[in-house]
Amino acid sequence: MSVRLNILAFVFGIGLLQRQAELPVLDWAWGLMPILAASGLLMRYSSGASIVLRRILLCLFFLGIGFFWAAALAQWRLSDFLPQIWERQDIQITGVVASVQHSNERGTRFRFDVEQVITPGAVVPQHLLISWFKVRQTGAHPLGRPILHAGERWRITVRLKQPHGSMNPHGFDYEAWALERNIRATGYVRPSTDNELLQPMVSRPKYWIEHIREDIQQRFAAHLSGHSYAGVLQALAMGDQHSIPRDQWQIFTRTGTNHLMAISGLHITMISSMVFALVFWLWRRSAYLTLRLPARRAAVAAGLVVALAYAVLSGFAIPAQRTLYMLAVVAIAVWRGRQSAATTVLAWALFWVILLDPWAVMAPGFWLSFGAIGLIMLITVGRIGRVHWLADWLRVQWAITLGLIPLLLVFFQQIPMLSPFANAIAIPLISLVVVPLTLLAVIPLFDFILPLAHEVLSFVMTILHALSDFPQAVWQQHTPPLWTILAAICGILWMLLPGSLASGFFAGFPARWLGVVALLPVFWVLPAQPKSGELWLTILDAGQGLAVVARTAHHTVLFDTGPGFGDTDSGSRIVVPFLRGEGIRKLDAMIISHADTDHSGGALSIMDEMPVELLLSSLNDQHPIRRTAKHHDQCQAGQSWYWDGVHFELLHPLPQDYENPQRKVNSNSCVLKIISMHGSVLLPADIEGKDELALLSRASEKLPATVLIAPHHGSLSSSTMNFVQQVNPALTVFTVGYLNRYGHPREEVMARYLNLNSRLLRSDRDGAILLRFTGNGWSAESWRQLKRRYWHHSTIE
Repeated sequence: MSVRLNILAFVFGIGLLQRQAELPVLDWAWGLMPILAASGLLMRYSSGASIVLRRILLCLFFLGIGFFWAAALAQWRLSDFLPQIWERQDIQITGVVASVQHSNERGTRFRFDVEQVITPGAVVPQHLLISWFKVRQTGAHPLGRPILHAGERWRITVRLKQPHGSMNPHGFDYEAWALERNIRATGYVRPSTDNELLQPMVSRPKYWIEHIREDIQQRFAAHLSGHSYAGVLQALAMGDQHSIPRDQWQIFTRTGTNHLMAISGLHITMISSMVFALVFWLWRRSAYLTLRLPARRAAVAAGLVVALAYAVLSGFAIPAQRTLYMLAVVAIAVWRGRQSAATTVLAWALFWVILLDPWAVMAPGFWLSFGAIGLIMLITVGRIGRVHWLADWLRVQWAITLGLIPLLLVFFQQIPMLSPFANAIAIPLISLVVVPLTLLAVIPLFDFILPLAHEVLSFVMTILHALSDFPQAVWQQHTPPLWTILAAICGILWMLLPGSLASGFFAGFPARWLGVVALLPVFWVLPAQPKSGELWLTILDAGQGLAVVARTAHHTVLFDTGPGFGDTDSGSRIVVPFLRGEGIRKLDAMIISHADTDHSGGALSIMDEMPVELLLSSLNDQHPIRRTAKHHDQCQAGQSWYWDGVHFELLHPLPQDYENPQRKVNSNSCVLKIISMHGSVLLPADIEGKDELALLSRASEKLPATVLIAPHHGSLSSSTMNFVQQVNPALTVFTVGYLNRYGHPREEVMARYLNLNSRLLRSDRDGAILLRFTGNGWSAESWRQLKRRYWHHSTIE
């Protein structure tokens, strides 16, 4: 028990470090020595109080060890960085392609290990994430870029920047993701005649592994060309999830089977168990082999080797790590002739995962993986009496479905209601049929098996697709407060305790139904909402784009939807997670100011995920967004409505503006004014100078606003002096991407607002901006400051 408590304290210390806004000074670690000394002195005493105190001190010691271990690794990793003066500069480097490349219509993205910096004085971190674009690269390579392979040594010229991601409530933390994977700069290859392949293969183990993974990827793509689920089979073989189309991921998410569509702990356990049984059966039939090594030891070693190979092939994801370390602990116990408690095995697996990767505690896969295996142990280990295998399996499914509800709500704000039924079909077919066939096809001589694996997978997908189409397949929910999550976990654990089957306390725990009471707040406690007359405005950090959510007491308006990002868009990555996390189930109105993709790129994704009562836009009749909308109206000056004491009015464009086919798209941008009793906001989208002049001539009295979202992201073509003076905002917000290629916002433009003593905020530096217009006045907060963590990029020079 003491070992398990110390491991949990170590893990808690590491988790505590990941909550810090700044890294601690490592000299404070010497303060752990007195705690260890006091614990050692208490060993001389055997009283109950001294034993309890010693355990407490040891837990504090291991908590501190975990805290400072994570801090030391973070200091070491963050010390390898790209100085700001070398961002967006041409730098020539030599290094090795360190990963399987991921290609799309724009180009290729790959990891790159830097070996030498050729540009004099330049400082470049060792590990980069690089894109080689087709459009930008011409000359030496007819296709715009070369065909890259893992393990190649190249001399290339690159432009880099520090890892920087969007910062939004309920959003994905890209900078934490990059730190965990030791990606210390991102960028792209510049066109240069000096870009040259220096060596076709660098002979190092990690590059050979990536080379093997790449070969598997290419063979699968060749043999499954034209097959719908080729990407899924690639993911099952080598953990490459980039090839799975978005619509297929939606099916997996809605049915709760996405854990099966990658190399998971379940798959590794199944394959390792199959190898164990086969080797054990064969080894026992040879007296010669059995006399030299017991069959059980040989089988355990073989199973562990296969598990290691499969985990390495997967890219060593967290579920694979957890399973591998658990199998290693079991293997060690078998070799030593000892039996270990299931909780001890889980604790040591937890220790090794966190020791080697302290940032794993921030990954949803970590919590879901260990949570699931912990629930299985709770429901199966140590229970008295024999249970039919079907009843036992149903009980496990019930435990996992119920037990993971709080985590699913925290990370994804939704629960797949049909998950037990979908997994009941998918787990046996995927884990026992599709995965073994796929792994056998990894061997070049067995490529012919791939079509068979695909046929079985197609059968499973047909069923999953039908289940995902059920109207209530997914329960969507806001992100619950922390206290409700803790209460729900306690309630679920109480419900899963052994039932009262006989007299006496130790025969079972009575009244398990009381756990339902502790579970209810996670559904009933709703997020805070605006009161009547109040306006809450969230200017989301969507990079070089615009997405604004305006909320009143009972209505929600979305103004623009942010940009598209090639394979994905800000609608699915930024806007929808925010809306779900805040408990918003529908949009009463969505306004698409104009057709430029930095304003309309996420619209279709949003409309796929939640109902939109009314679409207002300046889009033409043939635009896909307009054709998809059930109810559409054209933006026209003079349109207005009142919701919950808040006034919304469109100021631009005029009806006749649509009749001019030569008119620029930006000039037709919808301009929205929102007025509450506590302050007002003007959203002018991408209007330019002549449009500002038109507004001044016909609606100057309506332009003054408390808050202004700077037109056209702070471009020189907008924010004319007369317009700025007429609006006279107390706060001006620039929605811009970090180091965007347009140079927005321009210094001259910012100076115009500063001269009026307007406070300036920028999405690239401040993240999402949270505006509240309430009875106490109005306020503006920066999400990047509210949720500051030590790894977050600071753009303040």
